[in-house]
Amino acid sequence: MEETGFLTVEKIDGKSTVTRCFSKYPLKLIIPNKAGSSTTDAVWVFSLSYGGGIVSGDRVVVGLSVGDGCTVALTTQASTKVYKSVDSKCSEQVLEAKVGRNALLAVIPDPVTCFSAAIYSQKQVLLEQTSTTSVAERMKDYQVVAMVIILGPKLKHLQDLIQSEVEHMMTGNFRPTKVQKMSSESSANGPSRPPIFASCSSFGAKAGVVVRLLSTTTEAVYAFLRHHLSGLEQFLGAPPYRR
Repeated sequence: MEETGFLTVEKIDGKSTVTRCFSKYPLKLIIPNKAGSSTTDAVWVFSLSYGGGIVSGDRVVVGLSVGDGCTVALTTQASTKVYKSVDSKCSEQVLEAKVGRNALLAVIPDPVTCFSAAIYSQKQVLLEQTSTTSVAERMKDYQVVAMVIILGPKLKHLQDLIQSEVEHMMTGNFRPTKVQKMSSESSANGPSRPPIFASCSSFGAKAGVVVRLLSTTTEAVYAFLRHHLSGLEQFLGAPPYRR
């Protein structure tokens, strides 16, 4: 497939260095001189869309090549907006990455926000329509869906930590206190729902972990990610979603 942008990072004189960078409409790749700590060997790349979003029918295909021992953080400056579809045209984003030995790629985008009547393709979380209840009925007030994939031995400590913390967090949510029990008995709507749900599962012979998030607000997801991904600062020179 034809690429809209491509970036290659290789070790030059012992430092992660951009050796090739290409982008064309509707994509623009920006590489700031300093995005993280100067003592950390990491390249930060910001992906932008002209006009602040994806127009009907846009297809953004990005290729990344992270050389052996290199570190790259790919992020955005704000949420990616998907505008109203014209003539039922579907918009799409595709990222294909090759990561070398002992290298690290952190993809930490802001959310994708679809306007009314937008048509957007994204393969991540499948929400199936059933014959008895609609997706809207089952989601209720939970409007934000997110997924975190952590893979590789370099991040094994982070995997173990986040699994432990998510298990502890959700155990507390599903173990109602005495006050909550009394409230649920006297309320027709039952106990109040937590602002965020999270689950973890291992994959690839426990080489990686998938964290799935469901929340009522974007800010609750940001707060979760800022806390649980703060351990990446030692590799990237700055914590994800610090702003």
